[in-house]
Amino acid sequence: MMKHHTPSSIRAPFARYSHGVEVPAGYRLMLCSGQLSITPDDQVPESAEEQTELCFANVAAVLESAGMGLADIVRINAFVTDRAHLPGYMKVRDRLFADPAPASTLMIVSGFAREEFKVEIEVIAAAPE
Repeated sequence: MMKHHTPSSIRAPFARYSHGVEVPAGYRLMLCSGQLSITPDDQVPESAEEQTELCFANVAAVLESAGMGLADIVRINAFVTDRAHLPGYMKVRDRLFADPAPASTLMIVSGFAREEFKVEIEVIAAAPE
């Protein structure tokens, strides 16, 4: 069972995330590369919220290939290209992850490989062996 850490000696999280997640012995880890919001036929949704949905769908597909799912995520690293994209990203993330939520970092970056990308998400997941 994962142990989530949010010590009272530091400020509570700003949003739905844990300050730390402890993975117990006997779990296998999956480290996923950053997933962009692109379909197999190279379509990219317009809004940050739609892009976030697709990023997490792509993450879910990678996890599924290892017999895991979104519920197994212990850490999210997310990147957006503008502060204006934060609400769309957070709306989707908060809907997909219940409390206690994974550890998470959200960064604003200058851009990605293609200009139309607004969101990229990489994760670490853990599941019992």
